[in-house]
Amino acid sequence: MKIKLTGVYVDDQEKALRFYTEVLGFAKKADFSQGPYRWLTVASPEDPDGTELQLALNDNPAAKTYQQAMFQQGQPAAMFFSDDVKGDYERIKARGAEFTMAPTQVPGSTIAKLIDSCGNLIQITELARW
Repeated sequence: MKIKLTGVYVDDQEKALRFYTEVLGFAKKADFSQGPYRWLTVASPEDPDGTELQLALNDNPAAKTYQQAMFQQGQPAAMFFSDDVKGDYERIKARGAEFTMAPTQVPGSTIAKLIDSCGNLIQITELARW
């Protein structure tokens, strides 16, 4: 058994697609619609057949409430791993992303947090090398 898909709720799928591809550097994996429903996923270009991230529209009141509560509590909606969090921070910041936490050492890792422009807080983590 393995994890193939996880998701985040977004307030605008087109804006989310631009952010996750143009700012973070992910690649669009799936994009199809049926009526008002749109299935949209991105994946890491480093592992295109790996785990996909669904950019799900928060048009369900429970989804919107959950997304807003997580953001207000400072809880990341997703965590991405990096081999160079400081380099990714500089690259992503240069592309216009708003960080709420610059790269910071915490026990076992270095983390940075940013706003994804679609209602979520995202954490980037570089694990410590022992």
